[in-house]
Amino acid sequence: MEKQGDAPKSIGQAIDQIIHALSSLDDASRVTAIRAACEHLKIKPPESLGAENQKPPAGGDGAGSLPLVGSRDIKELKAQKNPYSANEMAAVVAFYLSEIAVGDERKTEVDLEDMVKYFKQAIFPLPKKPQMLMTNAKNAGYFDSAERGKFKLNPVGYNLVAHNLPRSVSGAAKSVKRNKRPKRTKRAGKTRAR
Repeated sequence: MEKQGDAPKSIGQAIDQIIHALSSLDDASRVTAIRAACEHLKIKPPESLGAENQKPPAGGDGAGSLPLVGSRDIKELKAQKNPYSANEMAAVVAFYLSEIAVGDERKTEVDLEDMVKYFKQAIFPLPKKPQMLMTNAKNAGYFDSAERGKFKLNPVGYNLVAHNLPRSVSGAAKSVKRNKRPKRTKRAGKTRAR
């Protein structure tokens, strides 16, 4: 009997293994898994593979982009990518508008008004000073300035959303620990005179 880790001996056995692996997934997840496998193997997925749900990124043919099947709106994309900060969420919003949105909603340059609108739609908390959001996200390295008050997602921001989110649990825990300041403790034996 063949061990589970051994390579298949025939194309038929490989097909059987693929079908078995995908049979428990819903349709959208199957398409995502097949597209991800194609990308990993550096082969072009069939054009009929969920093409109605996929749009190539602006300025590209889509061959090198990660699939985002099932992300029909910003709320679903936020849930899928799980951004940790307002800066990451700003990148998710810009990615959504440039890569996934359809019709008049689609755009490559974003502004504060877009951020407020889509943060609310995604049910992501707005920062205390929303007017600083785009500047902070630009300073974090995710955006380049476009015309006055407009920003464009740069390759760092694109790669963050397409390839690095969601972050692993251990990676998120490390960033939380690194960003927290140590708590001040009282010195033992000293009391304050009143």
